Amino acid sequence: MSKDLLVIVDMQNDFVTGALGTAEAQAMLPALSALAHGWQGPVIFTRDTHTPDYLNTQEGRNLPVPHCIRDTPGWQIVEELRDLTEGAPIFDKPTFGSTRLAHYLAKEEPDSITFCGTCTGICVISNALLAKAALPETPIRVAASCCSCVTPPEPPDRPGRHEALPDRDGLTPGTIHKQKKARGLSQRTGPGPLVICF
Repeated sequence: MSKDLLVIVDMQNDFVTGALGTAEAQAMLPALSALAHGWQGPVIFTRDTHTPDYLNTQEGRNLPVPHCIRDTPGWQIVEELRDLTEGAPIFDKPTFGSTRLAHYLAKEEPDSITFCGTCTGICVISNALLAKAALPETPIRVAASCCSCVTPPEPPDRPGRHEALPDRDGLTPGTIHKQKKARGLSQRTGPGPLVICF
């Protein structure tokens, strides 16, 4: 029997309806919830985790928006997924990627790993790449239709902006389509969410 892991990255109140919440995160949550509740293998969570002195950290100086402060309502996993956290591994991380998660995944020796959650171009991809470094022969997938990002669309008059592709087939405008062009990545479509594989 295959061992396919699902890693849900930072699906916390502050990234959905709170300090860094977006309409995009709220819109994709039903798809992510359906994927997670129908998953036939182990489900793993990460939590962005900061302390009250967040604004004095390097990240806080660059992103001066307090969020995911440990033990606050914004730090909690969203209600729609909370039932899945009971008994599931949860990795609290003070930065984008978790080396602890990567080591754990390597020890689990999975047949595949699928990532979803928020933020696509920061924490989701950071953890997917760490997993690939730890498990170079394991298929790693990002369920693009179950991801979102806090980066707002750039204004049309901004010089040097990236042209966003239309939102189709679950692509996240301005994020996943850039990864499609990267060497060694492929896009697979079919039943269920669009996935980026590498």
